Amino acid sequence: MKKLIGFFAALFAITAVAHEEDSARGTQKIGKVNFANSCNAQTQAKVQRGVAMLHSFWWPEGERTFQEIAAEDPACAAIAAWGFASILMYNPFVGLVPPNEVPRAQGAIAKGRSLGAKSEREKDYLEAVAAYWDDFANRTERQRALARSQAYQALAAKYPKDDEAQIFNALYLIAIQERSDQTYGNALQAAAILEKQFGKHPNHPGIAHYLIHAYDAPPIAQKGLPSAKRYASIAPDAPHALHMPSHIFTRVGAWQDSITTNRRSAEVALQGKEGDDALHALDYVVYAQLQLGRDSEAQNTVKQAMGIGGSTPRFIAPYAQAAMPARLAVERGAWKEAAQLQPSQSKFPFTEAITYQARAIGAARMGDASAAKADLEQITQRRDALRAAKNDYWATEVEVMRLASAAWVSFAENRADEALGLAREAADLEDRNDKHPVTPGRILPARELLGDMLMELKRPAEALKEYEQSQKREPDRFRGLYGAALAAEMAGDARTARRYYARLVQVAGKGEPRAELKLARTYLEQ
Repeated sequence: MKKLIGFFAALFAITAVAHEEDSARGTQKIGKVNFANSCNAQTQAKVQRGVAMLHSFWWPEGERTFQEIAAEDPACAAIAAWGFASILMYNPFVGLVPPNEVPRAQGAIAKGRSLGAKSEREKDYLEAVAAYWDDFANRTERQRALARSQAYQALAAKYPKDDEAQIFNALYLIAIQERSDQTYGNALQAAAILEKQFGKHPNHPGIAHYLIHAYDAPPIAQKGLPSAKRYASIAPDAPHALHMPSHIFTRVGAWQDSITTNRRSAEVALQGKEGDDALHALDYVVYAQLQLGRDSEAQNTVKQAMGIGGSTPRFIAPYAQAAMPARLAVERGAWKEAAQLQPSQSKFPFTEAITYQARAIGAARMGDASAAKADLEQITQRRDALRAAKNDYWATEVEVMRLASAAWVSFAENRADEALGLAREAADLEDRNDKHPVTPGRILPARELLGDMLMELKRPAEALKEYEQSQKREPDRFRGLYGAALAAEMAGDARTARRYYARLVQVAGKGEPRAELKLARTYLEQ
């Protein structure tokens, strides 16, 4: 027994945990999970905690919990290895595993296999997660994700009465949903599984969590409101559980709800020194504050965020750190400020491209085509790097940034027809590629930018159509509402103008006195 404990200590790099700390963690509010296992009686509660943390993507706490399970009950090797390897996959919707985690996960699986499982079911769980990690270096992330999903589908089919197998199957079905597939076939199939489980287990953190992911798309977002409103109260001590409802709140324009839940998420994350989760939540806060016209609050949030460091080598922190200052400038039409943003280096070309897009559009909107061209070239280089790396999703997103920026360069050089063609190409391409879960939204929707350009060309009726089309995917955005209202007014459509001005005041009327709000109120008073 001592040799087994020593083996697991070496394998999982376990650190000593005080009894008092463990007792405190045992009282964490993270939802209710019933994961059947054959670990000893003393470890049972810890297994349930570890699985609940896994369901809420609480990586540091979950990793530590499965380390402790391995140390306390070496006979529970298969479950400890399964949980540990599952945690090290991190967020399946991000799809990026730090290279140093691969041998750790593979080593855990190998030792779990060698020690053997206490039941066939536990062996099957270990093999299901192994489907992702085996032959890791010779497969793309997409291939690994498909293999994982197929393994969990087989697990769920073999154990139809195992609710946890059904829930994990649903998760990994959603994770292989292509963002270019706007039938949402896999996501809706998973949602059907989860809705059935939600009725049986209303306090299960994974069910509420994954339903939000399943419905995180413009046409079906309303279906996610019940789970969004439940999840934060199910697992209020898990930072990601507090953040996740805002995925739906953002899709439906519930800005204050998004601010409230993400503020709580950031606070809990910072208490646990989890910088990635804090920055991710604060990016959503900034986005929502800007839609409500709370510019000073957004500036303060950005200032707070810039003092937080990321906690892992993943792209969550670099993305937020690039997006927040860019949003603050472009959402307010502060083009000079946008043009002066300072790029910061990261390992992720798409996060760097965000800053260059804001700079390019800012410079072009100020008439400085030369500066905008230099930034456009930087975007092009990053698109090419992503294509070379076969990172198709982000290559497409950066291509949208390039096209939108190139459109405004052409506009600055008085090539209106070319500019409109590029802007429309950007909007059409963006419509075919849904936003990534890491972001509340692009720094400016491409179709909204197309509407801006048509307004500059004094074509308000055409601009109104683009703003209204953008609103279907990005409802109640401040710039979108104002753009639609002004376009309708300029086109002589008073009824539509009044509707959009009224909605703008309803959404953002308690914000700061932006010029757009003053104009809206003046129009409504006429």
